[in-house]
Amino acid sequence: MARALIRTALTDPDRCPDSDTAELLTAELVANAVEHTAGAAPIELVVELRPNGCQVEVHDGDPRPPGDLTAGRPGPQPDPWQEGGRGLLLIRALSSACGHRPTARGKAVWFTLPSRATATA
Repeated sequence: MARALIRTALTDPDRCPDSDTAELLTAELVANAVEHTAGAAPIELVVELRPNGCQVEVHDGDPRPPGDLTAGRPGPQPDPWQEGGRGLLLIRALSSACGHRPTARGKAVWFTLPSRATATA
């Protein structure tokens, strides 16, 4: 469902980023929220279209911060034989920026992607 919502929100090819990347990263954030919050509160997806791209946020009811979203920091590498552990690595690698912030009900984890025009300029 999250992938379909992102695809619908990012219909303007000039203003929006690569929708495949946006769908992948959104699915990773939503999957993390579902897996790690155990239904603490509803999950909310927020897409903000900006002149130079977009920001996607996933809000959940768990106030604990996610794993390391700081690009370029060495941190532990995911085990290639395990099913999980690569989502945040993908988000760090494929987004132009990412992070998290506390909210009144838990936290928001976010990433930004540049528009296609900005990315090619």
